[in-house]
Amino acid sequence: MNLPGLLDVEKIRADFPILERRLAEGHPLIYLDSANTSQKPQSVLDAMHEHYAVHNANVARAAHQLGEEATAAYEGARDKVAAFVNAYSREGVIFTKNASEALNLVANVVPLAPGDEVVITEMEHHSNIVPWQLRCERVGATLRWFGITDSGRLDLTNIDELITERTKVVSLTWVSNMLGTINPVAQIVDRAHAVGALVCIDASQAVPQFPVDVTALGADFLAFTGHKLCGPTGIGVLVGRPELLATLPPFLGGGEMIEIVRMERSTFAGPPHRFEAGTPPIAQAVGLGAAIDYLSAIGMDAVAAHEQAITAYALQGLKSVPGLRILGPAEMVDRGGAISFELDDLHPHDIGQVLDSRGIAVRGGHHCARPAHARFGVVASTRASFYLYTTTAEIDALIEGLHAVKTFFRAA
Repeated sequence: MNLPGLLDVEKIRADFPILERRLAEGHPLIYLDSANTSQKPQSVLDAMHEHYAVHNANVARAAHQLGEEATAAYEGARDKVAAFVNAYSREGVIFTKNASEALNLVANVVPLAPGDEVVITEMEHHSNIVPWQLRCERVGATLRWFGITDSGRLDLTNIDELITERTKVVSLTWVSNMLGTINPVAQIVDRAHAVGALVCIDASQAVPQFPVDVTALGADFLAFTGHKLCGPTGIGVLVGRPELLATLPPFLGGGEMIEIVRMERSTFAGPPHRFEAGTPPIAQAVGLGAAIDYLSAIGMDAVAAHEQAITAYALQGLKSVPGLRILGPAEMVDRGGAISFELDDLHPHDIGQVLDSRGIAVRGGHHCARPAHARFGVVASTRASFYLYTTTAEIDALIEGLHAVKTFFRAA
């Protein structure tokens, strides 16, 4: 089907070897779990293979040609990331092992004191809840949060009561990994800065889906991960204001994050290296750089248009399944490409197992967003999520599969 906004999907899919796979009983792979992790194009696989095959060496430490090549590739990836999200500067781009580590870094180094307040939301991934709970408990600060409306939007009716002069940090997701909601982060950045608070954005679901401009947004920190945007696992990114990062203490101690080490005490390097202790994820950075090259060649505006078109098509199809309840916005307004739903009283694992027997990969569980599920009175849900390689035929197969699930469990 040729919907407005769709990419040339067959051409895109030829870049992803795994999408040619057939699973048990010869079913072709229908991968609808990209909010969990995306698939990787051949160019990313080739870049990482070439690094290990031809250029492998440690970075910054090795004074030989291979070391210089590896360092150039690693720092070149930093440049690509900085340009991709329009970071404040390359010195404000820190490589971590994932988005969780990036969020933990922020939660552990920003100044907090007894009586201070941190504001998050009820729709956060656990990675943006637990680190703040731990830090607040440790220093005697108070954790507060925005609620969620019945339609799955952030409840901003009490924004002026939640974000006050006592607020030191506001940390929230840009796009909910469970509800698909796209939050009005610019409005929240403005309110937080008006009271002197720092803002940290979890952009793990945003950066893969649409163009992101950190400088225009004005966030103090922005975290995301490589494996959700066609890159490898094992690498995340924290983007921050360099002048702010330069005032913060290290998160982890070790090699290359130091300036001078004496037995009595040490002094530390400036950002970004202050926050990259030990051997960094070198090959992963190379792979992430290749992923950014791949997505940039397609254009993030085009990726976003495809995501919008395919998600709208999926929402329409899911509404045709009797007994199915979508958790989160049911219309394509400020909405991303992850759709969580309930189907009758069936357990998501049972739904996922039947779909998997037909080659359809979805996620069942609480998606590391248990409080958001509790808000809607459910323990778990089934989630289908899409990306630039998803076709309308795959959505049709999902809908047909859900009807088959109902028949299998005699829920029709």
